[in-house]
Amino acid sequence: MKNKDKPAAITLTLFVWGLAGALFGSLFAALYELLIVLGLDGWQPILVGTAIAAVTTTAFYSAMPVALVGAMAGVLASIGTLMASGHRIQLLLIAGVAACAGVIAGSFYGWMNEGGGRPLAETLTGLLSGLLSGGLMALVLAFYGEPVAMFGLAAGIVALVGGLFQLSERRVVEVITRWCPRALSAPVVAGLIATVVGASIWVMGGTTAMALDAETKTAIGQVLQQVPSGFLGGMLGGAVTGILLELSGAHLEDHDQAV
Repeated sequence: MKNKDKPAAITLTLFVWGLAGALFGSLFAALYELLIVLGLDGWQPILVGTAIAAVTTTAFYSAMPVALVGAMAGVLASIGTLMASGHRIQLLLIAGVAACAGVIAGSFYGWMNEGGGRPLAETLTGLLSGLLSGGLMALVLAFYGEPVAMFGLAAGIVALVGGLFQLSERRVVEVITRWCPRALSAPVVAGLIATVVGASIWVMGGTTAMALDAETKTAIGQVLQQVPSGFLGGMLGGAVTGILLELSGAHLEDHDQAV
């Protein structure tokens, strides 16, 4: 890389990784608190929350066209379901309707674009990175023994997942792509994204839904309180990790977008 291109590459890396980290941190914070409300404790909310956030963020980072199709399908299906039900709807139902819409939209996208197995391979790589990073973070926190603020927790987990994914992506994706079913790639990824979008819309609208009881509204409010800290922590963790990877030679422009 020429010296004059270095500032531009660093700026692009800072922007992309900062946005990806903010998305990851926001999702992780909401999922972490939601899983605690649902009864999970100890290492479970960290591991599960990290895995789901990693899958979602990886899809947008590495398979953006498919992820956008799934997100649009999830938004339309969720809003349509809420309008038809008058806001009297359960989380599992709206997530299920969104998932079905995402699978259908993803199938159509894959048929139109003759997509291969790479989107699903990228997403599975993100899942593996999330599981390993979540397990490592849970182990560290268990030995540390003190509560960690959401800002620091989000920053740390984003740095772990982002670094592990970027360093292992090329090799792991090549291995997964060999056995990944081409026909299932886009539908599965779009369905996963649509499910997350549907659940997010339900959570974001839960505090104003008249059909929900006071206890549920309070729990949703607690979840939403942690999102800003997760957003800022994830943005910081993503930006710092991206810059370190860029300076070490793992260039953003070398990343192949999945289509």
